[in-house]
Amino acid sequence: MIVRLGALLATTALALPAHGAAMPQTPTTTAAVDATPLTAKWGGPYQGVPPWDQVTPAMFPAAFPVAMAEMRRDIHAIRDDKRPATFKTVIEPLQLAGEMMDRVGSMWGVYTSNLATKEVQAIDRLWSPKLSAFNDELFLDPKLFARIKTAYDTRAKQNLNPQQLRLLERTYRSFVRRGSLLTDAQRQQVSGLNQQLSVAHNDFSQKVLADEETWIVVDDARQLAGLPDSFVASLKAAADDRGLASKWAIVNTRSSVAPVLTYATDRPLREKVWRAFTMRGDNGNANDTKATIATILKLRQERAKLLGFRNHAYLRMDDTMAGTPANAKALMMRVWPAAVARVREEVADMQALATKDGANITIEPWDYRFYAEKVRKAKYDLDESEVKPYLQLDNIVQAAFYAAGRLYDLKFTENTGQIPVFEKNVRTFVVTDAKSGRNVGVFYLDNFARSGKRSGAWATRYRGQQKLGGERNVLASNNNNFVKGATGQPTLISLDDATTLFHEFGHAIHSLLQDVTYPGLAGTPRDFVEYPSQVNENWLLTRDVLDRFVKHYQTGQPMPQALVDKIEKSSTFNQGFDTVEYLSSAIVDMELHDRETPVTDVAAFERDTLAKLGMPKEIVMRHRLPQFNHLFASDAYSAGYYSYLWSETMDADTWAAFEATGNVWDKATADRFRKTLLSTGNETDRKEAYRAFRGRDPDVTALFKRRGFPTN
Repeated sequence: MIVRLGALLATTALALPAHGAAMPQTPTTTAAVDATPLTAKWGGPYQGVPPWDQVTPAMFPAAFPVAMAEMRRDIHAIRDDKRPATFKTVIEPLQLAGEMMDRVGSMWGVYTSNLATKEVQAIDRLWSPKLSAFNDELFLDPKLFARIKTAYDTRAKQNLNPQQLRLLERTYRSFVRRGSLLTDAQRQQVSGLNQQLSVAHNDFSQKVLADEETWIVVDDARQLAGLPDSFVASLKAAADDRGLASKWAIVNTRSSVAPVLTYATDRPLREKVWRAFTMRGDNGNANDTKATIATILKLRQERAKLLGFRNHAYLRMDDTMAGTPANAKALMMRVWPAAVARVREEVADMQALATKDGANITIEPWDYRFYAEKVRKAKYDLDESEVKPYLQLDNIVQAAFYAAGRLYDLKFTENTGQIPVFEKNVRTFVVTDAKSGRNVGVFYLDNFARSGKRSGAWATRYRGQQKLGGERNVLASNNNNFVKGATGQPTLISLDDATTLFHEFGHAIHSLLQDVTYPGLAGTPRDFVEYPSQVNENWLLTRDVLDRFVKHYQTGQPMPQALVDKIEKSSTFNQGFDTVEYLSSAIVDMELHDRETPVTDVAAFERDTLAKLGMPKEIVMRHRLPQFNHLFASDAYSAGYYSYLWSETMDADTWAAFEATGNVWDKATADRFRKTLLSTGNETDRKEAYRAFRGRDPDVTALFKRRGFPTN
């Protein structure tokens, strides 16, 4: 992703975007391609919206040099300013520099994540190292840093308010972390490493995407026994889309694989699907990522040492709530033993049931979800297939909007078809303040899986709120990979999918509620980022939401209380699996990066680290290293996957605060949560902000209670 400096400073540690190369001072554009739709200011309503209907991938190579030239002029004007270096003459104008690049980068990020055709991938391979070099050319400029340092050194004399002082200090630290105190030769080395990493990140993500665009063909309907009719219809539609008449296609993505592993009675099919999914990037072919990972690890360690850090983990955690790898590991290892112990209990229950049924098997990873559902049915009389008919996608979207309105006074009004979108199934909603009618922004919702779209679910924004330079509204986006229902049928999602929708929508709420002056104080530390989204999950199964929106797609009747009671009683069910699956990935990530000798044999490291941990053989990491996009498609979550657990500790403790009021919709608590934590970006230290909200540090006991683990 490409960002201007204000947004760059809002990121944690060294989140290096796929930025550009040192270009000629007078750039040339690709012949015969008009890049104006990309480079022009966005027109239309809501302070302007991206002109998706006018843009093609071929425009980007022409637009990049134009945007780079404008950004270079902006930065050089600040660098060469003859006035004394102060917050007003250096830091503030840096916050506004590169607006064209910000617009172009926002749209390019959507193409590379949501619309990654072969053409887009080819452009990305060519331009990502160029853009990385360009970024370093500007922000490793010693003359620019000299002015920043002067402003920093004289900060006590400038009569700055707390936000200005924090931004100045964070700007200085960000440039130092990037390499501004190094010699000319060392800065060139850092820039070279950044460019090589950009290429390697791109290589990794494209290889994983290639494996995720494969599928398993089923030509005998009997193999699909046990699968819900609506899901079978979606597999038929996927096959039809691929020209496979009278067959079914199981695409190699989580949204298609998980239902098969949960419901399919055909064990060989489950194993085949599981192996294809877990071996993404690890098949010894052209899409194998292990050598790419080894390259990334080597480059990261070289860069960390050049920048004065022990290793990549220390570099990435320099600006986080946890602070050090040891602190992150301490939390993870406090939870790990209880999670593994719970897995042993879960496997024993499943094995007993399989034996009782005469299956004559030993539980394997491709059996876990299938037999977990059988145990759930036996223990709680709860079958996931009973729940899914009540979870119609459109209704769950409305439920998320309702909760945001009740808690935070946000109103969502659909305007799909009135503004451009990047794909025909994307829906759009105008967001207003329900009390004042003030426009807050626009919300884009991209729900469905398709070729060229990376797996998983994520939130992004095309424009963030800020007051500097004039109040700006928010253009926020959620991106999911749900399997679309067959033609004429509603899209039904699982409870896990519904939770994912509420989670990603929590990120959108965080963006929409932002109320900061400087964009450089908008982003939060990586281990805070997931906190607001995880809190938002809690309102999905509240009685009010259930009664209004969780209704059977055929009868229109709300989910009966008896079924709700079963869900609540089983809330701690399978927490061993969920916790170990995630936590093993997070621990391996930290062990991989908290070392000074880079790993070269990726397969052996993964195997040996899991063995040392005592990883249950019946479970595989949620993200094995060869497909771990969080770590290797960019620096984003590298040495940072622990942050979900760190955030969930705060989330569980926050939900306890709402529950303590006797009303989880308590407006006073919601207002305090909003004003103290959601709207303030990074204007104050997030640990201090949490203490201001809760009156103390987060208590991990709430997390243990939620997962049903012993608290003593």
